Amino acid sequence: MIVTFCGHNDVYGSEKVRSWVETVIRQLINEGATHFYCGGHGGFDRLVSGVLQKEKERSPHIQSILVLAYLQENPYAVDYDYTYYPELELVPKRFAILRRNEIMVIESDVVVAYVTHGWGGAAKTLEYAQRKKKRVIVYPDTQ
Repeated sequence: MIVTFCGHNDVYGSEKVRSWVETVIRQLINEGATHFYCGGHGGFDRLVSGVLQKEKERSPHIQSILVLAYLQENPYAVDYDYTYYPELELVPKRFAILRRNEIMVIESDVVVAYVTHGWGGAAKTLEYAQRKKKRVIVYPDTQ
């Protein structure tokens, strides 16, 4: 099972959000999740990366994957098991993150979202996941 995360750069109440992410990740691992996609572009992604690193101590079989929007070095790559670059060479640079997020959703079984307002990339990714009828878990609800 593949899980994608999407969320805003600014994370308010980060300890509460971190606790929620820990609970959701453990629940998904218990359901068979093994691969966790992050975009690595903001506070929520960094929070998720930290939770996944710690969770690997308990569940060493899981994989945290940084999905790149641009084919260049990324300073956060060391925080993940590996990087994945979907073929985006023909996508104009200004649309690369949006297209990368769509690919992440398409390839995923579950999308976990920290979306507190209706604008920005995280909100667009959440809307896309809902249109694609993916299973979505949105903070603070876990339905």
